[in-house]
Amino acid sequence: MKTLLALVLAVFAPLALAAGAGPKLEASHTNIEDTASLQRGARLFVNYCMGCHSLGYLRYSRMAEDLGLSEEQVMQNLNFTGAKFGERMVSAMDPADATAWIGAAAPDLTLTARAKLGGPDWVYTYLKSFYADESRPLGWNNTVLPGASMPNPLWEMQGIQRAVYAGEGGQIDRLEVATPGSLSPEQFDQVARDITAFLQYAAEPSRLQRESVGVWVILFLAFFTLMAWLLKQEYWRDVH
Repeated sequence: MKTLLALVLAVFAPLALAAGAGPKLEASHTNIEDTASLQRGARLFVNYCMGCHSLGYLRYSRMAEDLGLSEEQVMQNLNFTGAKFGERMVSAMDPADATAWIGAAAPDLTLTARAKLGGPDWVYTYLKSFYADESRPLGWNNTVLPGASMPNPLWEMQGIQRAVYAGEGGQIDRLEVATPGSLSPEQFDQVARDITAFLQYAAEPSRLQRESVGVWVILFLAFFTLMAWLLKQEYWRDVH
């Protein structure tokens, strides 16, 4: 018994510590059934993120179908790489250029909202947690992912944040806006939420269809159960 308990503690204790040691995440309150939010998120992503990052498992045509967009709308407003409508959403940046400029090729973000511990909340908090850091090569850092080798792509809207430390040389206590951006904090929260919702959708496009079909499946099962119960009552009436 003691051996089994020790084994359980050895396996799960590091996981619990890792979960407790992670950054404090803000609730994203995303809603992937909000088509307008997904459309805004798609526009923001291709304008501010897709210069470096790809969504290699999502096709323009699939996005158009799910988000209620026409081929013309997608090709004119959301496709800046010259890809065909049925092709995947791949960044135009050459990996060699990315390595030369920022030290490594930018990762594909298709599954980020599913792969990160915290899911959409991690993405949402990450987008809001950039701050100016002169010690970093690109002049930026992030409290959710310290040492992130990328600048803040949304700084013009959010403004430039600076870190406020808890005591001299201590941990970062909070971030505060040192140079205001073009949006209010509430407006920028919506921007981060829209991008997060779009990445949440991109990580599992079938979720929209699955949830809508699920309602009909439940209704069918309820109807079938009722019919089965009535049939049972009819059979047992003859038996009695």
